Amino acid sequence: MKIGAAAAASGCHLETIRYYERVGLVSPPSRTGSGYRAYSQSDVDRLRFISRGRELGFSLDEIRSLLRLSDDPAMSCCDVDAIARIHLSDIRGRVAELQRIASELERVIVECAGGERGNCTILSALKHPPEPQAA
Repeated sequence: MKIGAAAAASGCHLETIRYYERVGLVSPPSRTGSGYRAYSQSDVDRLRFISRGRELGFSLDEIRSLLRLSDDPAMSCCDVDAIARIHLSDIRGRVAELQRIASELERVIVECAGGERGNCTILSALKHPPEPQAA
């Protein structure tokens, strides 16, 4: 199938498919006599795998590792599990950081009296970081 059909079947944009080829996540497909890329069902399956990995927040390097593990039937699922657990831990750390940021932003918004700009707690919070919390 041509790249447009592969894009539709995999959910990847055309330029994204070309990018994945350039960075080596997808092997360059064969070419038709007229020079068009010719994708197989296995290419589409691989593109779906990459796309789903990106939806779950895996980096391209993590996806590359997962693809290597997926391509080697002798590899242990424990290796896949380890990558997923590390990724989940990173996500939880980012969620905690986003919750901290949201709480701080909510605090300065609540403190804002909506008065004059010179007394704006939001602008003040951007100029001066909060005092460190005592442990």
